[in-house]
Amino acid sequence: MGSIGIQSSETEVVTIDVLATKSLIETTHVYLDVRTVEEFKKGHVDAEKVINIAYMFNTEEGRVKNPEFLKEVSSLCKKEDHLIVGCQSGVRSLYATADLLAEGFKDVSNMGGGYLDWVKKEFPVKIVDVTK
Repeated sequence: MGSIGIQSSETEVVTIDVLATKSLIETTHVYLDVRTVEEFKKGHVDAEKVINIAYMFNTEEGRVKNPEFLKEVSSLCKKEDHLIVGCQSGVRSLYATADLLAEGFKDVSNMGGGYLDWVKKEFPVKIVDVTK
Protein backbone atom coordinates (compact mmCIF):
# COMPACT_ATOMS: atom_id res chain seq x y z
CA MET A 1 0.00 0.00 0.00
CA GLY A 2 1.39 3.41 -0.94
CA SER A 3 1.89 6.23 1.49
CA ILE A 4 -0.25 9.33 1.59
CA GLY A 5 1.83 12.46 1.70
CA ILE A 6 0.54 15.68 3.15
CA GLN A 7 1.30 18.31 0.58
CA SER A 8 3.15 21.19 2.09
CA SER A 9 1.29 24.46 2.05
CA GLU A 10 1.71 27.76 3.77
CA THR A 11 -1.44 27.15 5.77
CA GLU A 12 -1.14 24.89 8.80
CA VAL A 13 -3.90 22.41 9.53
CA VAL A 14 -5.92 23.54 12.54
CA THR A 15 -7.30 20.72 14.68
CA ILE A 16 -10.21 21.40 17.00
CA ASP A 17 -11.82 19.11 19.55
CA VAL A 18 -15.32 17.66 19.38
CA LEU A 19 -16.72 20.22 21.82
CA ALA A 20 -15.64 23.12 19.59
CA THR A 21 -16.92 21.20 16.56
CA LYS A 22 -20.33 20.72 18.14
CA SER A 23 -20.62 24.44 18.81
CA LEU A 24 -19.53 25.44 15.29
CA ILE A 25 -21.73 22.98 13.39
CA GLU A 26 -24.73 24.19 15.38
CA THR A 27 -24.17 27.63 13.90
CA THR A 28 -22.09 28.43 10.83
CA HIS A 29 -20.05 25.40 9.78
CA VAL A 30 -20.63 22.45 7.47
CA TYR A 31 -19.49 19.06 8.75
CA LEU A 32 -17.65 17.09 6.06
CA ASP A 33 -17.47 13.40 6.99
CA VAL A 34 -14.68 11.78 4.96
CA ARG A 35 -15.34 8.19 6.05
CA THR A 36 -16.67 5.58 3.64
CA VAL A 37 -20.38 5.50 2.87
CA GLU A 38 -20.63 2.24 4.84
CA GLU A 39 -19.09 3.84 7.94
CA PHE A 40 -21.29 6.92 7.53
CA LYS A 41 -24.48 4.84 7.37
CA LYS A 42 -23.57 2.96 10.58
CA GLY A 43 -23.60 6.29 12.42
CA HIS A 44 -22.47 9.86 11.92
CA VAL A 45 -22.43 13.28 13.54
CA ASP A 46 -25.99 14.58 13.66
CA ALA A 47 -25.86 18.05 12.15
CA GLU A 48 -28.11 20.14 9.95
CA LYS A 49 -25.33 20.62 7.41
CA VAL A 50 -23.47 17.33 6.99
CA ILE A 51 -21.88 16.00 3.81
CA ASN A 52 -20.30 12.57 3.28
CA ILE A 53 -17.52 12.32 0.71
CA ALA A 54 -15.08 9.46 1.20
CA TYR A 55 -11.42 10.46 1.28
CA MET A 56 -10.37 6.82 0.94
CA PHE A 57 -11.97 3.63 -0.32
CA ASN A 58 -11.49 0.10 1.01
CA THR A 59 -10.18 -2.27 -1.65
CA GLU A 60 -8.76 -5.78 -1.64
CA GLU A 61 -5.29 -4.21 -1.58
CA GLY A 62 -6.16 -1.95 1.37
CA ARG A 63 -7.28 1.66 1.51
CA VAL A 64 -6.73 3.86 -1.51
CA LYS A 65 -7.25 7.59 -1.83
CA ASN A 66 -10.37 8.74 -3.64
CA PRO A 67 -8.98 10.37 -6.82
CA GLU A 68 -12.16 12.47 -7.18
CA PHE A 69 -12.21 13.74 -3.58
CA LEU A 70 -11.30 17.39 -4.28
CA LYS A 71 -13.56 17.51 -7.34
CA GLU A 72 -16.49 16.09 -5.34
CA VAL A 73 -16.01 18.55 -2.47
CA SER A 74 -15.66 21.45 -4.91
CA SER A 75 -18.96 20.48 -6.56
CA LEU A 76 -20.81 20.84 -3.23
CA CYS A 77 -18.82 23.48 -1.34
CA LYS A 78 -17.41 26.91 -2.11
CA LYS A 79 -13.81 27.68 -1.18
CA GLU A 80 -15.14 30.30 1.27
CA ASP A 81 -17.44 27.86 3.11
CA HIS A 82 -16.68 27.10 6.75
CA LEU A 83 -15.84 23.39 6.89
CA ILE A 84 -15.00 21.00 9.68
CA VAL A 85 -13.60 17.70 8.43
CA GLY A 86 -14.07 14.53 10.44
CA CYS A 87 -13.49 10.81 10.10
CA GLN A 88 -13.46 7.82 12.47
CA SER A 89 -10.43 8.77 14.60
CA GLY A 90 -8.94 11.95 13.12
CA VAL A 91 -6.30 10.58 10.74
CA ARG A 92 -8.04 10.59 7.33
CA SER A 93 -9.59 13.95 8.17
CA LEU A 94 -6.14 15.39 8.85
CA TYR A 95 -4.97 14.40 5.36
CA ALA A 96 -8.24 15.57 3.78
CA THR A 97 -8.01 18.93 5.56
CA ALA A 98 -4.44 19.42 4.32
CA ASP A 99 -5.52 18.62 0.75
CA LEU A 100 -8.46 21.05 0.93
CA LEU A 101 -6.26 23.86 2.26
CA ALA A 102 -3.68 23.18 -0.48
CA GLU A 103 -6.55 23.34 -3.01
CA GLY A 104 -7.41 26.85 -1.80
CA PHE A 105 -10.25 26.28 0.65
CA LYS A 106 -10.04 29.14 3.14
CA ASP A 107 -11.68 27.97 6.40
CA VAL A 108 -11.17 24.26 6.97
CA SER A 109 -10.49 22.61 10.34
CA ASN A 110 -9.82 19.02 11.31
CA MET A 111 -11.93 17.45 14.08
CA GLY A 112 -9.42 15.76 16.36
CA GLY A 113 -10.44 12.38 17.75
CA GLY A 114 -13.06 11.91 15.04
CA TYR A 115 -16.39 10.17 15.35
CA LEU A 116 -15.03 7.95 18.14
CA ASP A 117 -14.50 10.98 20.41
CA TRP A 118 -17.89 12.40 19.35
CA VAL A 119 -19.58 9.18 20.51
CA LYS A 120 -17.55 9.08 23.75
CA LYS A 121 -18.91 12.52 24.62
CA GLU A 122 -22.43 11.18 23.93
CA PHE A 123 -23.12 13.90 21.39
CA PRO A 124 -26.03 13.35 18.96
CA VAL A 125 -25.55 10.77 16.23
CA LYS A 126 -27.68 9.73 13.30
CA ILE A 127 -27.88 6.24 11.86
CA VAL A 128 -29.06 5.73 8.31
CA ASP A 129 -31.71 3.04 8.06
CA VAL A 130 -30.28 0.70 5.43
CA THR A 131 -33.47 -1.39 5.31
CA LYS A 132 -35.32 1.28 3.32
